[in-house]
Amino acid sequence: MADSGHQGSTQRPNAVAGRRSPSTDTAIDEPMRNWDTKLQHYFHLHQPDRWYRTLPPSEMLPRNEALGGYIFVCNNDTMQEDLRRQLFGLPQKYKDSVRAITPGLPLFLYNYTAHQLHGVYQAMSFGGSNIDPTAWEDKKCRGESRFPAQVRIRTKKKCKPLDEDAFSPFCTTMMPKFRLQLSVPEALALLDLFEEEDP
Repeated sequence: MADSGHQGSTQRPNAVAGRRSPSTDTAIDEPMRNWDTKLQHYFHLHQPDRWYRTLPPSEMLPRNEALGGYIFVCNNDTMQEDLRRQLFGLPQKYKDSVRAITPGLPLFLYNYTAHQLHGVYQAMSFGGSNIDPTAWEDKKCRGESRFPAQVRIRTKKKCKPLDEDAFSPFCTTMMPKFRLQLSVPEALALLDLFEEEDP
């Protein structure tokens, strides 16, 4: 993607460098099933008000590795508010992870209800806490957001959402641990996937 915010050429991860072959189908599909099953376990099987509070702790990139992008998580109920407010948010336990976000960083939004990855978005602020405390307001605690780890965003390019078949090879780089922070090669790989699906 021409305006990705990264300069120079970076090799794409091996998991997404080529097309799937019969010999690699099992290796690719199994991590995807594990990744999606983990999301379903923590989201879909709980009551709506617990979906995000039960999100597992996210692994962070090593300190010596630059942050290249970030995946936020939503469902059909919260996605419209995300886009209407031009604001992405996660639970409080993600505050340190989200604070690493800087303006211009590529962002992606995974809708676990629809099993689709949306993009491409861009951070318009530094990641912070309670940028808009009225967003996703906690009914039990007025004036407090259920998802206070927030960042302001804009739609950089409205692309066709990626279905599981399209981005499942990428998920092999995210397994076996649950990680929303992306390295630079991982972010570039996702940008390439969106470019291929929606040239």
